[in-house]
Amino acid sequence: MIIKALIIEDEKPAASHLVKLLHESGYDIKVLQIVDSVSQTVEWFKNNPSPDIMFLDIQLADGLSFDIFNQLDIECPVIFTTAYEEYAIKAFKVNSIDYLLKPIGIEELNFALGKFIKKTPKEAPAKLLSEKVDQLMHMLTHTYKSRFIVNAGSRIHSIDTMNINYFYSLGKSTFLYGNTGKSYDIRYSLDQLETLLNPKQFFRISRKYIVNIEAIQDIIAYSNTRLKLILKRSAGDDIIVSRSRIREFKEWLEK
Repeated sequence: MIIKALIIEDEKPAASHLVKLLHESGYDIKVLQIVDSVSQTVEWFKNNPSPDIMFLDIQLADGLSFDIFNQLDIECPVIFTTAYEEYAIKAFKVNSIDYLLKPIGIEELNFALGKFIKKTPKEAPAKLLSEKVDQLMHMLTHTYKSRFIVNAGSRIHSIDTMNINYFYSLGKSTFLYGNTGKSYDIRYSLDQLETLLNPKQFFRISRKYIVNIEAIQDIIAYSNTRLKLILKRSAGDDIIVSRSRIREFKEWLEK
């Protein structure tokens, strides 16, 4: 039996890792396509028959994947691939919804696949799936991104936001700088990161930088109108709070 799978994932390393695991699993799986946004997913379903199973990241390039269910009646089984902590979605590991925590392991993947293969379409009606998605969305809507999947050569790393000192833009790319002193290219822009990160932990000090409050070692007056930050294990660049953000930055520190 060939299982036709659709992958909705906006991080290329995570998508590649999942495809690799699917090929290594004990099941005959054909990946129909990889799409990276809500809009692309909706368009795909309008022009293609339903897959046998769908792997769905919660946080996509253009919003939460729950928006897909507001626009479509999804009848195929769904496996969420997420970096959210297990306790937040444990109650939904039943019926037509399952989840895999990133970074995904082959044993967890095979267990989830085996669970869904034993089900029939009648056990996963669109209404039941929609109800469970509504509950999951309500629980997670105000949860911020807790980790990032990055590509380091032939390896894939999962980096907790607590271990990220700052994010910065360089040219047309965005990077995260970890507390190990290494930088990694990521798919998000700084504008997108502002909506994904916990504002109590991260603050955008300029057009180029978003900093972690736990990484700030010292603050130095830099001319009469700006501030310079000394961050843990920084790459040596001058990290300056822009004039327009100083008041908000000070308020953020006090909070």
